[in-house]
Amino acid sequence: MSERPPAATIRTQLLIPIHFPDGSTTTARVFTFDGLVDGREHLALGLGDRALGAPPADPAAPTLVRLHSECLTGDVFGSYRCDCGPQLHESVQRISAASGFLLYLRQEGRGIGLYAKLDAYALQDAGLDTYEANVSLGYDPDERDYTAAAQMLHALGVSRVALLSNNPDKARQLRRHGVTVARQVPTGVYLSTANARYLRAKAGRGGHTLDITAAERPDDEVVSADEGREA
Repeated sequence: MSERPPAATIRTQLLIPIHFPDGSTTTARVFTFDGLVDGREHLALGLGDRALGAPPADPAAPTLVRLHSECLTGDVFGSYRCDCGPQLHESVQRISAASGFLLYLRQEGRGIGLYAKLDAYALQDAGLDTYEANVSLGYDPDERDYTAAAQMLHALGVSRVALLSNNPDKARQLRRHGVTVARQVPTGVYLSTANARYLRAKAGRGGHTLDITAAERPDDEVVSADEGREA
């Protein structure tokens, strides 16, 4: 059963040029919101034709959407301990090509915050996996709530999505809040020796659709496995 959350409204929107370290560029229409249930400063980035404010070419087709949880260490500093930075880059490129939205959600460390995430890293260095570390600190394995994401999509007029994600919980939560997830579109698998245990935990304990075996390589280079991806 789905239950539509309280309405949020668009607060501001403006164009921002985006530049990645590899030299790729795009332009995003960035939206802020009033009325989000968690009170956090989440952003929506309209990419491709959505950056121009153009309506979708096919109104019946699901909108390509990525829910991306903030990761300072991966998104900004390029840490190889996770796959967040490469996933963010891939998502911006693919959504820019197809037109849609990237929701940048202020939910660091699967919802436990930056300092606690770094505490969890220390516990992982001592042998725990990423979920066990959160629990050891007194948190749930994953504390993220996507109610605000559903509010943002409703405010943007998006009710049917192709969800760019390997995480089935995102789809479940969006459906619960009145967003139709027509299909999930997997991202690449960005594997290195620094994040192998982390990705295996996401696949084994978090149920993420990650084919770790297909991406394994015997070095530190990040590798993207493209099997099963949609253009």
